[in-house]
Amino acid sequence: MEESNINVVLIIASLLAGTGIGALGYHLLGSGARQVQQLRQRLAEKERQLSEVRIGLGDHIERLAAKAQALSRDSEALLRDVNHAGTSLGVESRPGLDVSAAPISDDTGLAMPRDYAAGNSGTLSEDFGLKGDAKKAAAAPDRR
Repeated sequence: MEESNINVVLIIASLLAGTGIGALGYHLLGSGARQVQQLRQRLAEKERQLSEVRIGLGDHIERLAAKAQALSRDSEALLRDVNHAGTSLGVESRPGLDVSAAPISDDTGLAMPRDYAAGNSGTLSEDFGLKGDAKKAAAAPDRR
């Protein structure tokens, strides 16, 4: 072959190799750009979902606050009714009535049953069910 033919073949081979390398580089770099675009879209979607959750949470808190205010108004009205009923029955009422402070009894003098034991010897005490010396041994501190 002649020298000019070799130069033409080298030029054509170089162009083909350069085109192939350029196409490969574009493919590799273009897929990275696609991934970045997909990540941006996913990020935008997550931000939109987060803003919807925040709006929903704000609405939920507003509803809870309104319900709490209504409950407070209802409890104050109930307390007024209880105090009014107490005064109409001749029972001395006081502001801030605390029904859990003492056992409620009726006119017969019987107290309402409680779900706890009086004193220290209830079923949850450490010496419950022990007899005599065993009770004293359980009550005495361990001195070693």
